[in-house]
Amino acid sequence: MTPTVVVLAAGSGSRFRSSGGDTGKLQALLNGHAVLDHVLKAVRASGLPWQVVNPADTAHHTEQGMGTSIATGVTATPDAHGWLILPGDLPLIQTNTLLAVTQALRDHAVVVPTYHGENGHPVGFAASCGPDLMALRGDQGARSVVRRHGPPHALPCKDIGCVHDVDTTDRLRQAEDWLRQGRPDAGIDF
Repeated sequence: MTPTVVVLAAGSGSRFRSSGGDTGKLQALLNGHAVLDHVLKAVRASGLPWQVVNPADTAHHTEQGMGTSIATGVTATPDAHGWLILPGDLPLIQTNTLLAVTQALRDHAVVVPTYHGENGHPVGFAASCGPDLMALRGDQGARSVVRRHGPPHALPCKDIGCVHDVDTTDRLRQAEDWLRQGRPDAGIDF
């Protein structure tokens, strides 16, 4: 029984553009490939089923935001055996982290990977969380679901990619530096 990875790619990326980005953050290039392509490469390598939530998928909702995106992805995969919620702006995420969260979901309703004590993604949810995830709306994310089904199991990972998003151009440059250095806790290469 494997969960489905829901890749959140419907956000506007306004912080990235306001920091000097000339594209959306998911289309920004990192070592010659779009940020979202880095995320999808790690997801594909996991062998887990996956669903990408794009802007067109949420356009019909009056309330936009992470909660709506999560609900859209979970609703599109109602027969999944749980979900890994993965924002599309984490290009350094490692396949091993996805698999470790999947493994921990066998014994826990909610799993949160951590890197040096900082909570990261993907957050794993057991199938029992499905109705609450499908009811999310707006920009609140899944904190209410974590509280209702928690406490979450904290899963320490050696993966800076589970916490390093690229919300700004500075953070994108930092991710590029780490990849160039071959930092072992930073992503997979193409």
